[in-house]
Amino acid sequence: MSAVLNLAFYTGADHYSDGDVEEELLEIVKQTDDYSDILAKENRWPILYHLSPIRQNIINWYPFKEDASCLEIGGGCGAITGALCERLGKVKVVELSKRRATINYERHKAYDNLEIFVANLNDITFEEKFDYITLNGVLEYAGSFTKTDNPYEDFLKQIKQYLKPDGKLIIAIENRYGLKYFAGAKEDHTAKAFDGITGYKETDTVQTFGKKELEDLLIQSGYPEQTFYYPHPDYKMPMEIYSDDWLPSSTSELIAAPNFDYERYTLFSETDAYRGMIENNQFQFFANSFLVICGE
Repeated sequence: MSAVLNLAFYTGADHYSDGDVEEELLEIVKQTDDYSDILAKENRWPILYHLSPIRQNIINWYPFKEDASCLEIGGGCGAITGALCERLGKVKVVELSKRRATINYERHKAYDNLEIFVANLNDITFEEKFDYITLNGVLEYAGSFTKTDNPYEDFLKQIKQYLKPDGKLIIAIENRYGLKYFAGAKEDHTAKAFDGITGYKETDTVQTFGKKELEDLLIQSGYPEQTFYYPHPDYKMPMEIYSDDWLPSSTSELIAAPNFDYERYTLFSETDAYRGMIENNQFQFFANSFLVICGE
């Protein structure tokens, strides 16, 4: 047996793409499952982003229940899908792009506990409920694929119907007040300096949140139980994951967050700035990313 690529809900249009580099990614994953040589000589962000094993650090430490089920919404090219398949009894993935879903399938087709749906989640009705649902770099785009007056809240409420009563929603997302944005990194989704900090004045299709904003959004959406973690330098390439019970100390050498896909300014030393913020108990507010485990 092997993984299943389910095209029953595919509309014929791919809604998100990194461009022709995805054809290269498809050929790479068809030919090998060892990307170390490619990553050693490759400097293009889409290759690094989709193939780096560092991506799995965001989830491979988490103590999943044995033989549990997971719905991965927005699986992309499968950066964390394999880690989920290794740890869980059943994994279902929903991905808008057929090309990305195909890359994911080719990477992980040996797993017989995996089914990948090419579809908009709004077009699918699952009859089952899951122990876990993951949104890894997905929530911020709800304004582009949920066409309501309150897309972020409505999206979170919608997916709650697929979560078991004791299930957990796992969200990884940037903090719009992350220190890297003050230090000169461009906003990850709009490529504009200070865009998130100043409130996304020119777009209503993408949005990240500060810590309190995210806490309030989750409560309003039916997820009052929340545990926050702080991936550093961000959730995309996390080298450490801090928690409220294990925060960095003022002697920690927290590295600056790189922007692999855009040129960025370096207005000051993030390492030095973090020291003062930590001493003043402000690390959580200025952390570059959040990982939130939440439920009822």
